[in-house]
Amino acid sequence: MMLSSIRDYLSRRGQATLADIALHVDAEPDAVRGMLQQWVRKGRVEQRKVEAACGTSCQRCTPAAMELYIWRG
Repeated sequence: MMLSSIRDYLSRRGQATLADIALHVDAEPDAVRGMLQQWVRKGRVEQRKVEAACGTSCQRCTPAAMELYIWRG
């Protein structure tokens, strides 16, 4: 059920951070990361690291906000 919810969310948006996906499915980011890896292995999702856009490296961003997932369907 949650795998299909993640698939539908990502296919609609095209891309989303781990934090956004976890919020959407109401689950912990670590649990969602594991589910996303199933889609990555199937070649449907690509994972990228988000570069800091603020121009500093203060490390205040949560790790979940720095993981971007892109639907490749």
